[in-house]
Amino acid sequence: MAMNPMQKKARTSFLTGVLITLLITGIIIAILLLLLKNMKDEQDATQAALARVYVLNQDVQSGQVLTEDMFTLMSVDRNTIPSNATSVVEVISGWYLQTVEGTMLNTDEDGLYYVDSEGQTVRVYTEESTGNFYTEDRNGNREFIQLNNVPVLAKVDMNANTVITPELVVQSDAVVTDDVRTQEYNMIVLPVNLETGDYVDIRLMAPNGQDFIVVSKKQVEIPLNSDGTYIADTIRLDLREDEILTMSSAIVEAYGIQGAKLYASKYKEAGMQDAAVPTYRPNSAVTTLLGIDSSGNITNPNVVEEAKNELRRRYQAPATTARNEYLQSAINSDPSYNANVQTGLDESSTNAQSARRNYIESLDAVAE
Repeated sequence: MAMNPMQKKARTSFLTGVLITLLITGIIIAILLLLLKNMKDEQDATQAALARVYVLNQDVQSGQVLTEDMFTLMSVDRNTIPSNATSVVEVISGWYLQTVEGTMLNTDEDGLYYVDSEGQTVRVYTEESTGNFYTEDRNGNREFIQLNNVPVLAKVDMNANTVITPELVVQSDAVVTDDVRTQEYNMIVLPVNLETGDYVDIRLMAPNGQDFIVVSKKQVEIPLNSDGTYIADTIRLDLREDEILTMSSAIVEAYGIQGAKLYASKYKEAGMQDAAVPTYRPNSAVTTLLGIDSSGNITNPNVVEEAKNELRRRYQAPATTARNEYLQSAINSDPSYNANVQTGLDESSTNAQSARRNYIESLDAVAE
């Protein structure tokens, strides 16, 4: 059937429109395919740039023991992390505290624990005198457990989401010896911002400006009343036998010498800073208790080898000279020395009794 010119023109316009539509659709499809390919390439490049590393899931303090539950494995752009962070994936499992059977220990606000095969939470405690780990049954009987690795400590304070590298942690080699005891002191001047877990040196400052290190790098525990309030003027320290006797000597002399002060000096980054070398030499009465003879040998069986080495350093010429030139001469020349000591010891006893009384009263208040 013949078409008139108007029909022919309309048909030509229609076919042209279809062709143009198909052409535009093809171009759009090609552009979309190209965009999809570019997006996939970018995703592949991004995925290739990711590294799986461990990050902290909570804030930790310098010197704090690290346990498995403190870490989360995350994928992070490798361009934003230290080059050695990727190796942590392979080695971090060796940091975790675990029993010889391979059960991981975790940490919460109440301390260490693990989950047994029946899904029960088992609390793990540390014996103060030896540092050994143990659990308790329902009757309160202790069952000691053995760990198959050494605890790992944070070198510095770190916030949650910190990428962990080997430089940020240290393998603890601290061993609690048989002569360690937990001592309470209420006569030490404390830093305003001191908290449980901080590390301090205990120092004796003399009126002439001399400043002696009595014991170094001890972790502090601040006792609590039963209602959770702190006993503000008291701290607990774990000390060896020689350190206990040396502290006793320093306390007496701080009381006796007018203007002397026994105070705690806080470490800034306990995980990174080495312990200071003690410079205070105890008095002759303590020397006798330690069993130090004229040759510098320590015969007291309660003093362990580490303590003996430290004491030998204390009895070298500089420490001996400093003591004889000032401390001992100040003691010998002050007629009120003994009276001052007696007053200070009485005040310390009164403070200790008062703190104990307040603690008992807080227990009674909770019980009611």
